[in-house]
Amino acid sequence: MVGRVVSRKRYAVVVTTYGEVEHLTVRNLWPSSRRILKVVTRQIARIPTALIYFIADYRSTKHYLKWKLHNYRSLLLAINRAQTRILADCIAASGSPFLSKADVRVVDAYYFVPPYLEDTLKQMEGEYDGIVVVPMIPVESAFSCGVACQMVVDAYGDTAFARVKVLSKLWQDDRLHRIYIDYLFGQLSGPVRFRHEGKTGLVLAIHGTLVRDSAGNPPQLFTGLDETMAFFLEMKRKIMADPRNIFSDVRQGCMNHSRGGEWTSETIEKALEEFKAEGYDGVVMFPYGFFADNSETEHDARRKLEGAGFPVCQYVRCINDSPEFGRWLSHKVLDGLQALSELQEFFENLERKPIKFSTIERSE
Repeated sequence: MVGRVVSRKRYAVVVTTYGEVEHLTVRNLWPSSRRILKVVTRQIARIPTALIYFIADYRSTKHYLKWKLHNYRSLLLAINRAQTRILADCIAASGSPFLSKADVRVVDAYYFVPPYLEDTLKQMEGEYDGIVVVPMIPVESAFSCGVACQMVVDAYGDTAFARVKVLSKLWQDDRLHRIYIDYLFGQLSGPVRFRHEGKTGLVLAIHGTLVRDSAGNPPQLFTGLDETMAFFLEMKRKIMADPRNIFSDVRQGCMNHSRGGEWTSETIEKALEEFKAEGYDGVVMFPYGFFADNSETEHDARRKLEGAGFPVCQYVRCINDSPEFGRWLSHKVLDGLQALSELQEFFENLERKPIKFSTIERSE
């Protein structure tokens, strides 16, 4: 009897995020701005199709002038590519039993700039047995990880559940909290760490979310509001309890949009104003709500901190390409690959199992 030959499977891991233009020109900004409006902004504000191009062109020009004036160049794509390489190396060096039965390829893709996530997913159809999508944002919502989920459904339809796994709830992992806290305290500068007088505050920066729509009602879509607040409270508790803590208090600092309704009230501006009113003379900002620095963190949030006028301040960059973060993420991805593989095996066994019909005897 000849045993059934089991072929070696192939899996892909797609590391994805919003994406920003690397080479700053208005022409390069146009398509990105239009995709943002079509994919995200239209979820919270009704925008006629004819207006999308006008608004996108206005936003592109505005961003171009602002970034050019401040000599800013986005490093988001470069950081995401570095994270992708580190993740691939950590998976290869993991010694995971999963690698004995499958090949794993790790690539990067983006929502708003090439290579586009939806194009990458379509190109992988038929080439891979399964795909794990890794949205590089810790807290999920319709505006972040939800974009990736929608693109997966658009690409694979009814088969998405058995072919693609999107990682989520990364913010809940205690190991990530520990990596964040070790990184934060390890990055503090001498002037911040060894201050002997005055109070030092910490602003944990994150993208804000919608609280009520423009009609004053709870949003119909999943905003991640509860998750955002739970993440902050857990991080604050652990930071304040850490023996290395030098902060008198920790505040949430949300970065909101201006349209669509009421957004989270605990903003960066509010946190800085409160610290100043309460006599703080030192402030540190850490964008814990992002895995990679981008224009919202390194440009917008950092400028608000540096312009607040505190005698001592420090911006701690995102976790970015930290090796420890890469090792943690590789474990999450390998767990996701194993879970997807087991699900597929379950469905395959169901298909191979013969259906037995029982005989029902009827009494006459």
